[in-house]
Amino acid sequence: MSLETVSAPVALPEAGARLQLPIDGMHCASCVGRIEKAVAAVPGVASVAVNLATERADVRFAGAAEAEPVIAAIRAAGFDVRQESLDLHIEGMHCASCIARTEKELRAVPGVIEANVNLATERAHVTFSAGSVQFGDLARAVEKAGYHAHPVGEPGAPAAHHHHDEDAKKLVRDTVLAALLAAPVFIVEMGGHLVPSFHMWIMQTIGTTPLRVAEFLLTAVVLFGPGRRFFTSGIPALLRGAPEMNALVALGAGAAFAYSTLVTFAPGLFPESTAQVYFEAAAVIVTLILLGRTLEARAKTHTGAAIRHLLNLKPKTARVVRNGETVEIPLEAVVKDDILMVRPGETVPVDGEIVEGSSFIDESMLTGEADPKAKTVGAPVVGGTLNGSGSFSLRATKLGADSVLSQIIRMVEDAQGAKLPIQALADKVAGRFVPAVMGIAALTFLLWYFLGPAPALPYALTSMVAVLIIACPCAMGLATPTSIMVGTGRGAELGILFRQGTALQTLRDVTVIAFDKTGTLTKGHPELTDFISLEGFSRDEVLALVASVEARSEHPIGKAIVTAAEQAGLKLAEVSDFSAEAGFGVTARVAGKKIEVGADRFMTKLGYDIGSVAAQTAPFGLAAKTPLYVAVDGRLAAIVAVSDPLKASAAPAIAALRAEHIETLMITGDNQRTAEAIAAQAGIDRVVAEVLPAGKAKVIEDLRAKGGTIAFAGDGINDAPALAKADVGIAVGSGTDIAIETADVVLMSNDLMSVATAITLSRAVIRNIKQNLFWAFGYNVVLVPVAAGVLYPAYGVLLSPMLAAGAMAFSSIFVLGNALRLRGFTPPRRQEGPQARALPLTAQQSARAT
Repeated sequence: MSLETVSAPVALPEAGARLQLPIDGMHCASCVGRIEKAVAAVPGVASVAVNLATERADVRFAGAAEAEPVIAAIRAAGFDVRQESLDLHIEGMHCASCIARTEKELRAVPGVIEANVNLATERAHVTFSAGSVQFGDLARAVEKAGYHAHPVGEPGAPAAHHHHDEDAKKLVRDTVLAALLAAPVFIVEMGGHLVPSFHMWIMQTIGTTPLRVAEFLLTAVVLFGPGRRFFTSGIPALLRGAPEMNALVALGAGAAFAYSTLVTFAPGLFPESTAQVYFEAAAVIVTLILLGRTLEARAKTHTGAAIRHLLNLKPKTARVVRNGETVEIPLEAVVKDDILMVRPGETVPVDGEIVEGSSFIDESMLTGEADPKAKTVGAPVVGGTLNGSGSFSLRATKLGADSVLSQIIRMVEDAQGAKLPIQALADKVAGRFVPAVMGIAALTFLLWYFLGPAPALPYALTSMVAVLIIACPCAMGLATPTSIMVGTGRGAELGILFRQGTALQTLRDVTVIAFDKTGTLTKGHPELTDFISLEGFSRDEVLALVASVEARSEHPIGKAIVTAAEQAGLKLAEVSDFSAEAGFGVTARVAGKKIEVGADRFMTKLGYDIGSVAAQTAPFGLAAKTPLYVAVDGRLAAIVAVSDPLKASAAPAIAALRAEHIETLMITGDNQRTAEAIAAQAGIDRVVAEVLPAGKAKVIEDLRAKGGTIAFAGDGINDAPALAKADVGIAVGSGTDIAIETADVVLMSNDLMSVATAITLSRAVIRNIKQNLFWAFGYNVVLVPVAAGVLYPAYGVLLSPMLAAGAMAFSSIFVLGNALRLRGFTPPRRQEGPQARALPLTAQQSARAT
């Protein structure tokens, strides 16, 4: 369960409803009085009593009321209301009307603040005031809606993908049985209509009555065998006054079957012209809808492929050192600080830290990048990643729900269960859809019966059944969540995690994206970029001397020089007489030589003429590089340039964003000149420099005030306020925990192309959702009138119930198939950086940001 701030409205349909709200922030009797006064002023509140000891408000309503104004009044008074949330797995839902009914029942539970049901994941996320609701209350509400609930994570609650697998297997069996039984009925009836001689042969061989009795028996087995599910769910829903898709199928197929049964066993009740049977329609309707559900269940298994893939990354066992021996135990038996052995080619079992050995680890499951990373003693490794050719021992540091893989799965599941604003219209229509269809079907029957051509009854019956069957709330219920499931799953495969599902929609509308500089656009640590040896000195010799001196220094620039020497394979020598002057440089003796390293002011202080090399150092400033000078035994020996370089992916990422017509901005605490140089290299449009950490959030606020949707990408603790202020906060993978917790989108990779990929993916998902919603609504708007017979007066076209069943099944398959196209989403191509604009931005250009 999680605690968060209440903001969603809730309707309390019961008159005289009572609501208990836990309140944070009360300290004294005056707090009690202020809250009671504020709540009592809310229209519809009959009484309110606030208890300081229990920190709860007991609110009673005079009639039907909304709790949102009460919560708003409490917050306006300077206090807050605690809430908890619980996820439920719900069995038995099939369409959008199922969602509307379940949400309505859950929201009616006293204390529930909000309930969101997702058809694709078959989950409900219920938010309620802390301590006011138990699982049993929610389960009874779901039962009242006609379904069954389990808490997510309970052993009895099947995982969604296992549930869909089992559904698909059972549906395949039922569909095959229904098809075998329906085939003779369909062949005899339709074959007789198409081939008159075949009809005559059947009549002469079998006879009308025996044939109809045989069709009755076969159809009865189809309807009450494989098709029984429609009646056991649909009829009770109908009796509760809350019909859904199963009710439509039960009414349609049941009406055709009942009419045909009466014609078969009591033909005298009907005029000869109307004594026709529709057993083939009833049998084929059920068969086709079962086929549609089979394909739907199979498609749903693919929508959850990303979660299944992540779950399958966990090995079943691990080798642990216990009492000096290596034993293989179930993964669940591993405890923190256990020492585990990992052999070449194996999956790393748990999160940990290498304590012995080294290897290359394939972390593509985290980052989407295929390049293995070198890991040595002290390096962290993540459970689920793939070990290369080396072997090592690790100490377990994070297990179970605390592991990185579990957190990723949780983020993906949360995002997949999100309800986006774009879904609001579908939800609104879904609640009234099935009753409206039943009304249209009844009106269709009456119009055909009283105004249609003779024989009126068969026309009225077939048109009514066609309307009931063709209407498809399934497509509306699946349109948004299936696209979200597949899109967020594909994002996880690419190392992009949406912590907030709504960010998936908001990211699409981003017009400006602001970047932190250090650690986001740049690597975050200085590197040796240039080493110019002067006349009479060898590069490697001087670099080895300088590195030997800087090895004694704690300065990041010194570490960069040492790293460059080590990468060049140079050996460091012993150092003596080391001294450092803060802000200037260092002096020491190495191999009998006096070495002096420092900034220009240090060289000037020591009496060296650096004007002679000014032409060689001039380009460094434009490239945001810091020059240092080296003197050996009283002579200038080399010029060293160090900088925090751009990430290799920075310029291509900015180019990709500009191709998407997104303006880019860099916010940094660096001086204006350095910031402009970095921005020019990356291709950034605007710069705001010399900003204190707290000022970053203010810049974002100013940008939002000017309009547009603003995203901010950062990685450090000082980026958290800006991440929170932006419409969408994006934390890069190397970021701190606090940055990741504050962000809406988390990039597991340091590759900044992931920023452009996230935005492109967001746009692809929302575009896919719009296509699905257009189809779901357009299908019903066009085909329900056709099924009712609107084309018959002008064109003589009347839709067969069997074709209606096929079209209805196809509508859901179309929506799922369209959503599954997102599995093939490819990241935007890398583009060249801004070669044409590699000039520093002016101060005036930079100032435009504020």
